Amino acid sequence: MEPDNIKQAREKSFGQVYCTRGERPCVCVCVCVCFLRPAALTGLPPSHFLGIKSKGLGVCGWILFSLSFLLMVITFPVSVWMCLKIIKEYERAVVFRLGRIQAQKAKGPGLILVLPCVDVFVKVDLRTVTCNIPPQEILTRDSVTTQVDGVVYYRIYSAVSAVANVNDVHQATFLLAQTTLRNVLGTQTLSQILAGREEIAHSIQTLLDDATELWGIRVARVEIKDVRIPVQLQRSMAAEAEATREARARVLAAEGEMNASKSLKSASMVLAESPIALQLRYLQTLTTVATEKNSTIVFPLPMNVLEGIGGISYDNNHKKVPNKA
Repeated sequence: MEPDNIKQAREKSFGQVYCTRGERPCVCVCVCVCFLRPAALTGLPPSHFLGIKSKGLGVCGWILFSLSFLLMVITFPVSVWMCLKIIKEYERAVVFRLGRIQAQKAKGPGLILVLPCVDVFVKVDLRTVTCNIPPQEILTRDSVTTQVDGVVYYRIYSAVSAVANVNDVHQATFLLAQTTLRNVLGTQTLSQILAGREEIAHSIQTLLDDATELWGIRVARVEIKDVRIPVQLQRSMAAEAEATREARARVLAAEGEMNASKSLKSASMVLAESPIALQLRYLQTLTTVATEKNSTIVFPLPMNVLEGIGGISYDNNHKKVPNKA
């Protein structure tokens, strides 16, 4: 008695190859179908040869593999130089045998064996790649047109995913970085872009890392290099900054004058209590002016000082009136 799974597989195989000229199936085609599905018909697991996985390889594939190995053995002195490949320390090799990836993990570094006619391998560089994003014209949230460029540093951590899941992993990452940069900066204002570059770069890195995980890419760093704004806007911002600085300078000058007036008021109150202190202050100022090598010094004196020095007083008509003893 045949097991049910073998019977179903055989009926399915025979049911797909009926000829249009008659009701009987074509024997040669049926034999080929049965020949290509030995595991389904016999229920036995495929054998392992030299530790190579044969998942889905099929009998025909095993025959081609055996012929290739036999060819390598026959031409052994010459075939070794053609079948042995050197993989560098920073590279990995993804081997395809009859179109199927051999293992879940890439091979290398060191020597690997590639059979002729049935094996094809692809080298993948695992070093960090620098992706220079050209200037992107972006319309910010406050309707300002700017041009922003940046740089992305990434590396491939899974060679199998980078080869099997995307056609050109570097081109795909480059285009995705451009799109992500435009999308993220389009939701920010110009002041936020100029002041928060670190936060924006971190958010871009997170989005890129999540999107490229299935491609075997790990984004190491994202940097925004330059933010370019129109010349007219630069002039407007410069005028605004200059006006702000002038207003701040005027406020500081007014505060300084107010503090100076308070200090002068306190000094006048002190000098009013002692008339001799005022004369000493005049003499000190005269000494300070004389140290600057001036030949002529014009020094105004108030009338009350002249009264104290010369004993002369003035009436309301500016006439000299001698003081009475």
